[in-house]
Amino acid sequence: MEDILSLRKFLVTINFFMDDEFMTYVPPHRTYINFLINKGVIDSYAVSMESYRSWILLSAESKEQVTEYLTKSPLFKYWTIEIDELFMYDGQTYRLPALQLN
Repeated sequence: MEDILSLRKFLVTINFFMDDEFMTYVPPHRTYINFLINKGVIDSYAVSMESYRSWILLSAESKEQVTEYLTKSPLFKYWTIEIDELFMYDGQTYRLPALQLN
């Protein structure tokens, strides 16, 4: 397992297209995405069918490692990807729980 301090955050923007076979690849793709979420690689995953775009927030050592993860998806051939390393990422899940007095 990678040292958590050496991992950086990346935002992947995916533009995709669909054909007759696309939906047959969705179940194995979801299995792979769930595997990466459970492994702690993917923090969030979102898909818009309105714009045929997806966003994945993930942790990796480099853009090359991000690409390695993405190429293993059964849907990869449908994608045009853009990978951006994030300088900062913040959100509710990265905060300490709110203190509640009894």
